[in-house]
Amino acid sequence: MSLTALYDVAAPAKLNLFLHVIGRRADGYHLLQSVFVLIDWYDRLHFELRRDGGLARHDLGAVLPADDLCLRAARALQRLSGTALGADISLDKHVPWGAGLGGGSSDSASTLPARNRLWRLPWPRQRLLTLAATLGADVPFFVGGSPAFVEGIGDELTPLALPAQRFAVVKPAAALATADIFGSPALV
Repeated sequence: MSLTALYDVAAPAKLNLFLHVIGRRADGYHLLQSVFVLIDWYDRLHFELRRDGGLARHDLGAVLPADDLCLRAARALQRLSGTALGADISLDKHVPWGAGLGGGSSDSASTLPARNRLWRLPWPRQRLLTLAATLGADVPFFVGGSPAFVEGIGDELTPLALPAQRFAVVKPAAALATADIFGSPALV
């Protein structure tokens, strides 16, 4: 029997325990150093196989941008793998946007191994990490799935063994888009 759906795939949020912006590349991306840890605040994704090659996202809560990172991840994996299969992706959004928690990046990263499994692709984690780096700066961290010292634009990961920690996370009503923060002339 072949797999036709994956339900309740968790896409966790992350915290930056610190963030140092240490430079800027010619393409505008900032070079950084940080420690990222996962926290137990999740979006939930459901994936259903489509044999017609179509890709669609269905919002189970708040309406999200039409072309979000999880759809871009699915399209990229579909194109690079050459599969004729598609997917319906249902997203139950709980991680707030505009908080630096990496919700969209995590949704994207959770899409890659789920699609890899549902489409029965033989891609190893390293190949998924390489693809993740093309999607966004935080996406490789979420594919890695463990605490890490992060460098470069977020694509250079050194896994860390950290003791168990507790965090109180408070999200005010205001939101700041990551692009707006990194687009500030006050950064390097």
